Amino acid sequence: MKKKFIILSFDAVSNKDFEYIKNLKNFKELIKDSSYCKNVESVYPSLTYPAHTSISTGKLPINHGIVNNIKVEPFRKKADWFWRQDYINGKTIYDSAKEKGFRTCSLFWPVTAKSKTIDLNLPEVLPNRFWQNQIIVSALNGTLGFQLKINNMFGHLRDGINQPNLDNFTFESLMYVLKNDLADFILVHFTDADTKKHQLGTKNPEINNALNRHDERLGKIVSYLKENNIYDESTIITLGDHGCKDTNFVIKINRLFLEKGYIKVKNEKIKSYDAYCNYCDGSAYIYLNNKNIKDEIYNLLKDFSLKNNNCIKNIYSKEEAVSFGADPNSDFMIEANDGYYFINDYSPNIIEETKGKYDLGTHGYFPKDNDYKTFFTIKRQNIKSNYEISSMTLMDEGATIFHILNDQIYNLDGKVITEIFK
Repeated sequence: MKKKFIILSFDAVSNKDFEYIKNLKNFKELIKDSSYCKNVESVYPSLTYPAHTSISTGKLPINHGIVNNIKVEPFRKKADWFWRQDYINGKTIYDSAKEKGFRTCSLFWPVTAKSKTIDLNLPEVLPNRFWQNQIIVSALNGTLGFQLKINNMFGHLRDGINQPNLDNFTFESLMYVLKNDLADFILVHFTDADTKKHQLGTKNPEINNALNRHDERLGKIVSYLKENNIYDESTIITLGDHGCKDTNFVIKINRLFLEKGYIKVKNEKIKSYDAYCNYCDGSAYIYLNNKNIKDEIYNLLKDFSLKNNNCIKNIYSKEEAVSFGADPNSDFMIEANDGYYFINDYSPNIIEETKGKYDLGTHGYFPKDNDYKTFFTIKRQNIKSNYEISSMTLMDEGATIFHILNDQIYNLDGKVITEIFK
């Protein structure tokens, strides 16, 4: 059996969670064999799709093009997500791996739909048209034969996107790939902890249960590699993509725009807009069809926040958003204060309590807060064991992986973490 290059993403596992998982049996053992960082800065907005694409490319969202989870589609009832790889500007680590002769596999790694360089692809993609279903969209966007095989064997484990069912399915699919030696470069996206944090908030006991399940899965992966004498020569990376914050209220900026006449609605659909808010959960983009109302909108947002407990923490200009690496096509970017987050809905009321109706935890916030970071570990023969990296970014992860693959990519936003090499 060939040595493996495995990247395991544990969505929404934060630096605070790292303090817990570092004492769990399997994470603890892997960390001893790894260089690691518990102070990894995400991107802005700190969402799954921009974050994973920054890991995949070594670039900021402004440069790789995935500036949000969802596209700007005001006239659709539900916007499409950035599911497909062809939305990405630039080379990815899996493109590089394929070039270098690896057999590639992706299990729910974001923004990989319709990839031409992933041999076995189970993409993260959802049906978003009334005539679609999950089987059809997955088949059209990934590797049909592979999907039929794993769904036939493990489909009974799934219950839609409910957790831990989905991650159990993902894990069994990974073990099938390993046991049958079907790929060498493998990307895996686990969402158990992220789902539970959204549903229950960050302090619910169920979060540690999700982390314990992650540890069990990791242990079984490592045990299999050891049993087959390929652990020592394999590369194992574990990482998170962003932190998470507890929420009490949602803010519907589009409802505010509707009430002030900046959005026109007919038959419960937006028909036209002068100003539109596209949410990123803890932050949001504001897009103007009428650039002459820029000052009006700024003052409206500022006044609204002042009258509502300063619910908007910051209103960033286009130039500031660009400096953070966010969408250059936005006119403003707004940041929610702690306890608040944005949604695109324009039903009454502008502000609503989350309890019983909306997510109790979310992300998308400015990534520089000390208690809102994530983590990274890497085990490889030529990399130091039990070595702590003081700080790094998601882009540094991508740059370092390109370096390991002996692919020299220029104009990256990340830097190679050279200190970890022996």
